[in-house]
Amino acid sequence: MKLSWEEIFGLVGIATGQTALMVLFSTIFSVLLGFPLGILLCTSEPLNGIAPKPALNQVLSRIVNIVRSFPFIILIILLFPLSRLIVHTTIGTKATIVPLSIAAAPFVARVIESSLKEVDVGVIQAARSMGSTNRQIIFKVMIPEALPSLVDGITLTVINLIGYSAMAGVVGGGGLGQLANSYGYQRFETRVLAAAVIVIILMVELIQALGSFISGRIKARR
Repeated sequence: MKLSWEEIFGLVGIATGQTALMVLFSTIFSVLLGFPLGILLCTSEPLNGIAPKPALNQVLSRIVNIVRSFPFIILIILLFPLSRLIVHTTIGTKATIVPLSIAAAPFVARVIESSLKEVDVGVIQAARSMGSTNRQIIFKVMIPEALPSLVDGITLTVINLIGYSAMAGVVGGGGLGQLANSYGYQRFETRVLAAAVIVIILMVELIQALGSFISGRIKARR
């Protein structure tokens, strides 16, 4: 039996809310995990880091690369026990936030590392010559100088998480991905599939526009 448009709008509305919830919380947790990791990767670099620690940098870099190499679908399956431990389930919106956050954290770390490396070395040296500590250089020089690039990087992270959340729907993660799979593909409801795709595209466009606007305003104030 074909769904009515009212039923389709209702299903899409619920799924959109679930996707937004997943992306919001996984962004927060992935930034909380990835931001300090990115700072450590940048500052501990053997050649140009402000606090070179070759061994630590090598270990962290390997861990980041290993986690980033896992396809997201496989990572979700591997993290089922952790999801069950934290939220007591392996399906649904809450359970999906766990693998989403862990999958995105290494990406965030590399984005933060790359953005901080773009800071002019002369600015860092000037701060050092005035007696600034490493902590002061990081939080009062490097992060403010790299802020537009950091905003662009986090925007890219959010967009990737929207894509990841859609993939998570295939294994019961909820949201627009599960809606598109359960109704659009398995039940041959082309309208549902099209609606889910359109909403995902609109979400990506909105996030990209917002991120570009914020980054542009930061640059304009300098």
